[in-house]
Amino acid sequence: MAVETEVTSVTELALSDTDINWARLDKTKFHIIGAVLFTVQQGLLHPTAVVKTRMQVADSGLSHMGGISVAKHILRNDGISGLFRGFGTSAIGALPGRVLSLTALEVSKDMMFKYTEALDMPEATRVGIANGVAGMLSNLVSCVYYVPLDVICQRLMVQGLPGVASYKGPFDVMCKVMKTEGFRGLYRGFGLTAVTQSPASALWWGTYGTAQHIIWRCI
Repeated sequence: MAVETEVTSVTELALSDTDINWARLDKTKFHIIGAVLFTVQQGLLHPTAVVKTRMQVADSGLSHMGGISVAKHILRNDGISGLFRGFGTSAIGALPGRVLSLTALEVSKDMMFKYTEALDMPEATRVGIANGVAGMLSNLVSCVYYVPLDVICQRLMVQGLPGVASYKGPFDVMCKVMKTEGFRGLYRGFGLTAVTQSPASALWWGTYGTAQHIIWRCI
């Protein structure tokens, strides 16, 4: 009987250790590892973003071509560096944004867990709601930073195309956009980005949190 009690207490302790909240995280390692992983992911996907952006520019002469053909065209004219145009600005500029996004996510998640403690609902549902709301809020917060960065990176991706201005770097893009379009030019598409990405982020994090909770409890 004592052995069973000891095994049960050890199991409960192991299960409770899977619920790591913001206060128990090593923030420095958390942000560094998160930034590295997101940067690697971004590096792998950046060429597809360049191809897509060039296809969407009507006057580029590439809008009628398929993705593979556009990629070959970029490689033939600009080399491999052409597929990574704007990546340096995106990768370096996004580091503060990732810290902001991850912090907002974990803080929001912690707050939602506290607010839903008194509610009579299954634990998996509570985890899903907390993660979903946190995902939506963190995306809204990060949009304030990421939308201007995306505007700058997209201008760098398409520079050199017919009818597109040339820039000396990200700060030159920012200055020229603000000069010609005002401060609002840096937030072009903000509303649409927030409306489309926030529900997706809520769904992704909510599903992830619920699945993680269920899987850990089944082990």
